[in-house]
Amino acid sequence: MQFETVIGLEVHVQLNTKSKLFCSCATSFAHHQNSNTCPVCLALPGALPVVNIEAVKKAMSFGYAVNAAVNQKSIFNRKSYFYPDSPMAYQISQFDIPIVENGELFVDLEDGTTKRIGITRAHLEADAGKNLHEGAVSKIDLNRAGTPLLEIVSEPELRSSDEAVSYLKKLHSIVRYLDISDANMQEGSFRCDVNVSIRPIGQDEFGTRVEIKNINSFRFVAAAIAYEVERQIEAYEDGVYESEVYQETRLWDVAKGVTKSMRGKEDSADYRYFPDPDLRPVIVSDEMMEKAKYIPELPDAKVKRYIDTLGIKKEDALVLTSQKEMAYYFEEMLIFESDPKMAVTWLTSELLGRLNKLGLDIINSPIDARVLSDLLSKISDDTISGKAAKEVLDHMLENDDRDIDELITKLGLAQVSDDGAINAMIDEILNANQDKVAEYKGGKDKLFGFFVGQLMKASGGSVNPVKANDLLKQKLS
Repeated sequence: MQFETVIGLEVHVQLNTKSKLFCSCATSFAHHQNSNTCPVCLALPGALPVVNIEAVKKAMSFGYAVNAAVNQKSIFNRKSYFYPDSPMAYQISQFDIPIVENGELFVDLEDGTTKRIGITRAHLEADAGKNLHEGAVSKIDLNRAGTPLLEIVSEPELRSSDEAVSYLKKLHSIVRYLDISDANMQEGSFRCDVNVSIRPIGQDEFGTRVEIKNINSFRFVAAAIAYEVERQIEAYEDGVYESEVYQETRLWDVAKGVTKSMRGKEDSADYRYFPDPDLRPVIVSDEMMEKAKYIPELPDAKVKRYIDTLGIKKEDALVLTSQKEMAYYFEEMLIFESDPKMAVTWLTSELLGRLNKLGLDIINSPIDARVLSDLLSKISDDTISGKAAKEVLDHMLENDDRDIDELITKLGLAQVSDDGAINAMIDEILNANQDKVAEYKGGKDKLFGFFVGQLMKASGGSVNPVKANDLLKQKLS
């Protein structure tokens, strides 16, 4: 029997506001445990929450970025659950009327096609604290309690781990372009709950949904989906599907590469949602609605512009826009008048290849856009060859020298373009190889490569290759 995988994702994005969602405590990852707390986020009796307007604005920006409906009125609810990292014994979230509904996101698949994934909703909610386990002792850090989250819920329209990862990468890119979150997965500011089920191909009804909680790596998302799909298929084929696959929350065990049962999965009724009596409905002004529509150019729009106006191939445009720092670096090179196609090659192949080997990326590159553009200009005006430029780039990555002209002189890489100097070398090579000159003139055209090689050897690779080829052809004719 063949099965179809059904995947829906719930992504929690920690918004980069300076203060928490309902109080003025700082949102900092690095501060000492329980230092960023107050009566509101500790849920002390009589403390009243006040909505952070910046979190509302950031949520609205996201809504417009994914072509969603942004509700002018939204409501905060209490979601009841009892865990040690939740001091209130409930979470303030949005249920009936979220701030964002009915959006969409387009992902590029490996076969070159594009697929639309629906976004059911995106709602604001307060994050819980953090459990710290030290042997047999567990502690609670409430610095994170009350941090604003935007939970983004997809439709169950993803059909493979590859699609799920593509969706997550696009979402990750969008929130960073919007500058509403640093989306640091290691620190948990971009984490994902994965809902997975299987069904026989042709069956309309969904299978039993299993939730895998709090995965903070694209690689782990793919691995967890693969494991869970295999587990569910095996249970189905062994005739134990109903007893082994039931609605529950599972955890991804990174060390063992398996999902483990955590607890039974609640339905919305189990959370006993009701409007928070301490918070009035959020009603956004018309002016705020209009301002939220002004968003930066996003990855899809950049890809289209790079293809249409710069003539860049789609696969290169996708690489350039995959990270906002990469796109900004490329566009800064264009400001310094680099040729677009040449800039793509040197940025994505030469510079990035070297940075990867050094364990760096474009964010902490020691070579900035101005310096790389200056290097490319020396190739364009025939000061140095492409091969020599690579030597200069290698030297700059190993040293602090950034003056391109001084480096060309220091390394002896200046390209010989003087006709007289090149002709003198050609005459010497032809005089030393009269037999091969005769063979070439007798019809052995392939010997031209031999003469080019001799000329490059004699010059140490410093002659202008285009001019050298032209002058060599003139001499041999």
